[in-house]
Amino acid sequence: MSSVAELYRFVVGVDTHATVHRYAVVEAATGRVIEEAGFATSRAGLARAVAWIERRAGGPGMVLISAEGSGSYGSRLAKLLGEVGYRVVDAPSPKRDRGRDKNDAIDAIIAARSVLSWPVERLADVRGGPAQECVKVLLAARERMTGESTRAINALTALLRDVELGIDARRALTLAQIRVVSQWLIRSERPVAAIARAEAVRLATRILELRGQLKDNHEQLRQIVAEHVPVLLSMTGIGPVNAAVVLSVWSHSGRIRNEAALARLGGAAPIEVSSGNRAEHRLSRGGDRQLNRALHSIANTRMRQDHQTKLYVARRTQQGLSKRRIRRCLKRYIARQIYRGLATASCPVPTVMVSLD
Repeated sequence: MSSVAELYRFVVGVDTHATVHRYAVVEAATGRVIEEAGFATSRAGLARAVAWIERRAGGPGMVLISAEGSGSYGSRLAKLLGEVGYRVVDAPSPKRDRGRDKNDAIDAIIAARSVLSWPVERLADVRGGPAQECVKVLLAARERMTGESTRAINALTALLRDVELGIDARRALTLAQIRVVSQWLIRSERPVAAIARAEAVRLATRILELRGQLKDNHEQLRQIVAEHVPVLLSMTGIGPVNAAVVLSVWSHSGRIRNEAALARLGGAAPIEVSSGNRAEHRLSRGGDRQLNRALHSIANTRMRQDHQTKLYVARRTQQGLSKRRIRRCLKRYIARQIYRGLATASCPVPTVMVSLD
């Protein structure tokens, strides 16, 4: 298993930000800093950065790019470098010593040096492909809409409990009640009731709008998943949203090297924490939190609805395991099943997008 220092001549570390990215060229064999510079994140700035890398380090075959934030601030840079032919990987989370200096140039150097001793098979290639980019946008939009919908429902509930408007809000509001409120007419009445009634109509109308938008979002995710990774939808407990999260992380065949890597990325890898006569494991807390949440959701769904899972839970409960520990075991099993399903399907990087019209 070859290391980065054995296969590459230079590693370029990138510390990404909203307006300026900082770059550092490091010699792979020695860790010596060759040069560092900063370029704007505009289209022209990114083009100058690519040209600077070619001049200082050389072509794609001998240079590895290790970038922080390749899925956020550095996504455009990662895409551009990938099109040129460079291999772009996610820089490991930096470990900082207390009392040490910190600036963008130092962070770029750390991003480069942190991967020098890594086996090339363990590097996390950046996510790519049009399907992954569409899923990323849709999932982010869904997160915002879900949050706004929850806030609007809470606000409407509080308003109806505070002001008597003829709706029983002692319990959670039903969809039928929200529809009734959205159809209210604004009558001339005492000022407090009129203002409260108007605000209730506005909140109810917005809740119904968001409900429709979330439904459209769900259908778009289903289309993309059905087009590119239909095997996920055939697995028990995995719906379009969780499948889209997995697609976003998986990205393309070869990005995740084995099932253990997927489990660790999803925070479902067991870590031994034994002491004395006590043999115990816990799950890793690192990785992609969206994927961890998806695995948690799938496990809960199976524990409620899947007959085989219910039998497994009953058997493990008789063995003295808590529900929490049983769920941990299920999350690791689900990660294994997902990896094997995707690896068997061998889905390549998508080149044709499904129509969302």
